[in-house]
Amino acid sequence: MSHPLIERLTSEYGVPVIGLDDHETFISTPGMTVLFFAGDPKRYRETTDVAVVLPELLAAFDNKLRAGLVSRDAEIELQKHYGFRQWPSLVFLRDGGYLGVISRIKNWSEYLDEIQELSQAETRRPPGFSIPVVSA
Repeated sequence: MSHPLIERLTSEYGVPVIGLDDHETFISTPGMTVLFFAGDPKRYRETTDVAVVLPELLAAFDNKLRAGLVSRDAEIELQKHYGFRQWPSLVFLRDGGYLGVISRIKNWSEYLDEIQELSQAETRRPPGFSIPVVSA
């Protein structure tokens, strides 16, 4: 990760970097997990904002939420799996099952409300990434 605010997640807060090899093990640990898809902070300016907010969200949920920072080399492959289109994104899972995604920066109250809703939702299949087919 190339920005000090993103690197701070791992160095100061102990958020592990998750790649393709350890993704499945990380998300299948019991409990609620959030994967941070940061993308390129030069391209997606909101990335650094989300990087600052993420530790606060973890604290607000009494550390009942585990975070992983998706490695740059795994982002595209995992983005296809989870099917979101906007960067940066936080993908929420429980016991390995998909709950939903929150993309871009939000107001604090929106984060709290949406995460609370996701924590009570049933797990489901990730939407995946599809390209609409249009006939001529």
